[in-house]
This record gives sequence, C-alpha cells and structure tokens, in this order.
Amino acid sequence: MQWEAEGLILAARAHGESSAIIDVFSREHGRFGGLVRGGNSRRMRPVLQPGNMVVATWRARLSEHLGTMTVDAGRAHSAEAMSDAKTLAGLTTLCALMQITPERQAYPRLYDTLMLVVAAMDDADTWPALLARFEMALLEEIGFGLDLSCCAATGVIEQLEYVSPRSGRAVSRDAAQPYLDKMFVLPQFLLDPSADATDEDVQKAMELTGHFLERRVYLPNDMKMPAARQRFMDMLAR
Repeated sequence: MQWEAEGLILAARAHGESSAIIDVFSREHGRFGGLVRGGNSRRMRPVLQPGNMVVATWRARLSEHLGTMTVDAGRAHSAEAMSDAKTLAGLTTLCALMQITPERQAYPRLYDTLMLVVAAMDDADTWPALLARFEMALLEEIGFGLDLSCCAATGVIEQLEYVSPRSGRAVSRDAAQPYLDKMFVLPQFLLDPSADATDEDVQKAMELTGHFLERRVYLPNDMKMPAARQRFMDMLAR
C-alpha cells in the first residue's frame, strides 16, 4: 500500500540510533504516523520539526502496519517562527492540538482551517484570532462543537454575550444576568469574523474553548492540555 500527500508535521521522535517516527497531518489522510529511516540524522532533523510542511510518501505491506515514510521538504514554518516566541508558541500549540484527532481519519475542512492559520502567521494582528477560531472548528470536527446560534434559555439570536460552561450553548445578555459569575464571556469575533479582536478577546475566547477541550477531550482520555498552549495564553495576558 502507498500514498503521497502534502502535509504538516505534528510531531517527531527519535527511533533507534538514526531513524525517527513522525506524525503528519494531510488533507487526504488525516493524522498518519510513519518511520523515517535516517530521520534522526543531522540533515533530516531540521526538516522534521513540528510545524514544517513536507510532501510525504507512506508505504506499508498491510494497511494496519506503521509503515515507512519518505519526505521532501516544504516550507519551514518552524524556522520562520523561531524569531518570535509568541508565533512559535502558537505554531507549537496548533501541532499539539492536532494530535487529539483520531489517526488515519481525514478531516479536509479542518486541514483547510489549519492551513489558513499557518499561512497567516506572518501577520501578528491576524493569526491569534484565527487560532481561537481554529479551536472552535476542532471541537466541532471531533464531535464537541459549541452551539452559538441562539440563546439556550430564551431562543433569541440577539445580544449573545455569554456561553454556558455546562451545555456549551450561547446565552443572551439578559438571560445570563443571574449567573454571570458562572458564565464564559463570548467574544464577538467568534460570531462575526469581521469583528476586531484584541489580545484580551483572544484570551477570553481560548479560555472558553480550552474549558471544553479539557473537559470533553483531554481529561476523559487521561491527557493534559498542551504546555505550549499555556505558554501562549500567558503571553496574551502580559
């Protein structure tokens, strides 16, 4: 069996003295692992950094095997991000979050969203908000999407300013008044992509998405939220 596709490297770890096992996320095949012979060499280590684009070719005798991968280098996003700690934390966060997707299951819409965020990372005014919106898309794609279409209590579609931490549904300004200390703020850029988003707005959005990622994905699978994501959140708070 064999396939070839462009993808983003999510993770790489040494295997033996000279090889590496990598995770690549592609539009056609989703998250896929494979053994790269010589992947731990001085020449290949810079290519196999999380966040880099590659053209990967996967081969295996049977579909259930780990298989081997050969890679041709694409754009080295990780090297470009090295000069800015915030961008590097954001890129590392993206790669870490993608590892919660089931292996060998295609997510074409999520891949397109991921590529949109990565491509925007040279624009510091744009990509943090896109990262927060990506987390919304990730929750939706893996089956835990938030419902921000109308107020959970009254059904109105105006003045949606909060989200219930239990149901993940939007709540209007008036309906939320008795429970403000328990609600998450709903930044308006999550409802309107054209709305401006400050670092504080992005922080509030990621506090919201982080709550549901942790409660619905990470904790049930005995996993911890990515450390890079917390570093990024700390940078937003400064």
